[in-house]
Amino acid sequence: MDFFAPVYLDWNATAPLDEAVREAMLPWLGAAGEASRFGNASSRHEYGRGARAAIDEARGRVAAAVNAHPTEVIFTSGGSEANNLFVKGAAALMKPGLIAVSGIEHPCVREPAQQLRRGGWMLREIAVDAQGRIDATDWAEVCVARPALLSVMLANNETGVLQDITRLAREGRAAGAWFHTDAVQALGKIELDFRALGVNAMTLSAHKLGGPLGAGALVVDKRVELAPLIAGGGQERNLRSGTENVAAIVGFGVACERATARREAEATRLAALRDRIETALAAKGALIFSAQAPRLPNTLFFAVERIDGETLVGKLDRAGFACASGSACSSANPEPSHTLLAMGVAPEVARGALRVSLGRTTTEDEVTRFIETFERIVNELKQLASISV
Repeated sequence: MDFFAPVYLDWNATAPLDEAVREAMLPWLGAAGEASRFGNASSRHEYGRGARAAIDEARGRVAAAVNAHPTEVIFTSGGSEANNLFVKGAAALMKPGLIAVSGIEHPCVREPAQQLRRGGWMLREIAVDAQGRIDATDWAEVCVARPALLSVMLANNETGVLQDITRLAREGRAAGAWFHTDAVQALGKIELDFRALGVNAMTLSAHKLGGPLGAGALVVDKRVELAPLIAGGGQERNLRSGTENVAAIVGFGVACERATARREAEATRLAALRDRIETALAAKGALIFSAQAPRLPNTLFFAVERIDGETLVGKLDRAGFACASGSACSSANPEPSHTLLAMGVAPEVARGALRVSLGRTTTEDEVTRFIETFERIVNELKQLASISV
């Protein structure tokens, strides 16, 4: 009997730490010997200056990856904090008005927006069509309503659908809004240009592209005024106080540089693997969500009729394949995918959803084995279903 190592197919949840990133971080984690480096970046002595220089270098690398100026990069503990910093930070310096977010946003955008509503703001969810793209009619109505704040994610974490952020940002800003986009899933997978997108603020995260957990950034136009979520020592342009996590920030910078360098080749390779899986799954009767929309090259979201998504995830896991039944951040919630419900997918179909997301170590052989295993498990489950009827 052949034995294979487990196969990781949940890269949209998190990516394994890139080896070069780990090596860059080690000196700042107390590596033994002369390589060890440490210091509080706010200190004026040599140790502090060294830490500050390392942060500045990382800031430049993150900025270069998205065509922003280094002074526009505000380091945070991750994407969730960055999203909260924009939504709550911008609203804190405005009179309550209208905030509009897409109906498929991540909870770390939807939840702070809902908190604003409890504080006197009006909240509107922007509808999406059956493919998960912003609905043109509803978008036009939102712009007419003159929102103060808009947030539309660039790439959906479940379907992989890409929005036309350049157009939406232009029209949203013309309507008088500050426009923010959550680009966490896009960084390292597609070209990402802060200037070309024309947004006022953009959220990034390190661990989705081979960087460390616990590091993210809000890239923000200096014209946007924000109130800090965390007050104190005045770090990060007075927008995010607290002693900086130098090791994580250094790793973030290297991860951006590495992912950007291999992005085009990887996008082509992963899209071919994704399409191969998609063809095989469709032949087994799987419904591919958002198949007609532009998507991330590594992401596939689907369901098989009358097969529960959690059951399928469990059986694949026991067979050695790590997939997801939706967003990792909502895996404790047994409800159907919020994204799919917003797209008009029936709840009973949405409950069967399963996401496969590929990454830099995914191989042709792993894809072949996944397809074979998936087909075997689906056949078994269908047989059980027919017996129980």
